[in-house]
Amino acid sequence: MILIADSGSSKTDWRVIHSNGKITQFRTVGFNPYYQKEEEMLADLQVADLLELRGKIQEVYFYGAGCTSEKNQETVRRLFNSIFEEARVHVDHDLMAAARATCGHQPGIACILGTGSNSGDYDGENIINSRPSPGYLLGDEGGGAYIGKHFLQDFIYDDMPSHIRKMALQELELSILTIQENVYKKPFPNRYMAGFSKFVATYKSDPYCYSLIYNAFKDFFIRHVTRYENYQNKTVNFVGSIAFYNSDILRKVGLDMNADIQIILETPIAGLTLYHQQKI
Repeated sequence: MILIADSGSSKTDWRVIHSNGKITQFRTVGFNPYYQKEEEMLADLQVADLLELRGKIQEVYFYGAGCTSEKNQETVRRLFNSIFEEARVHVDHDLMAAARATCGHQPGIACILGTGSNSGDYDGENIINSRPSPGYLLGDEGGGAYIGKHFLQDFIYDDMPSHIRKMALQELELSILTIQENVYKKPFPNRYMAGFSKFVATYKSDPYCYSLIYNAFKDFFIRHVTRYENYQNKTVNFVGSIAFYNSDILRKVGLDMNADIQIILETPIAGLTLYHQQKI
């Protein structure tokens, strides 16, 4: 049996390929070794869906946010081997998941627009070039936390239209003190900020909300996609809820930036399952 995981900062999608070809699935919280301690991640892995697979899994393919460095990859391998002692554990970053899910064995530019963001130039087998991904404080252009951060800044400075501010007060019960407490004192401020991207997307027919999303995506293209050599002649593919549920705006930005956007997936897990099925 093969266990496949695609993990972002907010959630993890799991697929199990059984020896008879049957596929089962479940979802848990997200993992990120940049922001979590090893014991915290281990505690989050103690769920029934995983524990009942002990002794049955031969291989684990884990793709995760924060798994770019060898140090973090080794941490994740150690965690999984503590549960699946006999399994071969393969750990790669979420960008490889995006590339394999959308491009398969064909070259293209693979992008992530979820809670955070990332991108890479894929040659059909490997990521041959990528842009820095410094996280939600210094980067993550186009991601949910980036959109939410700009929305919260506009709320704090009263730089949004009055009708949007009124709806935010009614629906979100926002206050400056509440925002500061969640951003500076509570864990996972990136998840908190990303939550407001849902409100923005709900009202994206409003010029203000549309502009927030459009400009965030444009920032992503400027910082990422346009920096790859001959990007105009390569397919550009996306995974992530922010890309998927705002695909109309994303495709408009791509058109304006002379980029050939092809596949946009909410999550890469189905594409990853197909990719690994083909390798059996």
